[in-house]
Amino acid sequence: MKKVFHKIMSLSMAFVVLFSTMSFAVDMHYCGGILMDSAIFQKVKTCGMEMEKPLSEGCSVTKKSCCSDEQLLVDGQDQLQLHVDKISLEQQVFIASFIYSYATLFEGVDKNNSSFEDYRPPLVYKQIFKLDETYLI
Repeated sequence: MKKVFHKIMSLSMAFVVLFSTMSFAVDMHYCGGILMDSAIFQKVKTCGMEMEKPLSEGCSVTKKSCCSDEQLLVDGQDQLQLHVDKISLEQQVFIASFIYSYATLFEGVDKNNSSFEDYRPPLVYKQIFKLDETYLI
């Protein structure tokens, strides 16, 4: 259960970092003040009511177009770089000792070493509980 929780948390944190650094643009096309089309990552489709430029250069009479395009730009965060050169010596020692202690925390002991395996137990020449006449009931 703990491994599953750690995997879910690491995946969700990866998505948070991904979406916080991603930037995108939302394009919107309005015709007469009404939203006709919107798009993310591509150009919007127009309604076909845009004013065309006159064919002759001498014509100065133009009408204001009823269509307008807007673009909403969402910038992502770009300050995710760590500056390692600003870490003091005490912090470096702490980081190194933490990593070493965390890495050795999960190393298993292969065999229980006991100091009495090489020695024989002493010989029993008298039974002490019979001498003191104490019995467990």
